[in-house]
Amino acid sequence: MNEDAFFRIRIYITAIVFLAIWSLLTWNYFHGGVPSHSILAREDMPSISNWWGAVLLPSLTWSLLYRIQKRITDHPTEKQTALKPPIGIVYRFVGALLFGIVLSIFFTLRMEEIPGYMVMSLFGLALFIPIYRAECLLGFVMGMTFTFGAVLPTGIGSIFVLIGAVLYWLVRKALKLVGYKSN
Repeated sequence: MNEDAFFRIRIYITAIVFLAIWSLLTWNYFHGGVPSHSILAREDMPSISNWWGAVLLPSLTWSLLYRIQKRITDHPTEKQTALKPPIGIVYRFVGALLFGIVLSIFFTLRMEEIPGYMVMSLFGLALFIPIYRAECLLGFVMGMTFTFGAVLPTGIGSIFVLIGAVLYWLVRKALKLVGYKSN
């Protein structure tokens, strides 16, 4: 995928995200007000308004799509066409989007045990799948934005990205080395 085509795609996707978040915030404003979320869901902690998502989500989308673009254009493969990204990026984005949506649904239904298990399974999954990549963070944040706004999922997702990178690059390689040495 060439840089000009990806730049246009970045503009279109960021514009769609901008319109979507502003539509959600406008709808919230006229239907009971824009919610705020307390950190760790504790009332004694500071709360963060969903209005911050109007700035954060388009900015995050723009910057993460830039990271994806750099990864694609710096390491092209022969199978890439002008407008078709590598399928792994799409799979990771959709998987993270679905993960965020399902996590939000279980949290909304007050089934606190299931999101805990989902997060723990994410760490095991990080040994095999590079969940630290930009498309995973973007999908996770977008999947949780409707329920939690954009700020809290971005913070939590950033922590998952850091842990996922450590697990994928350090722990995974250490386990491979230990397995190699034992043979």
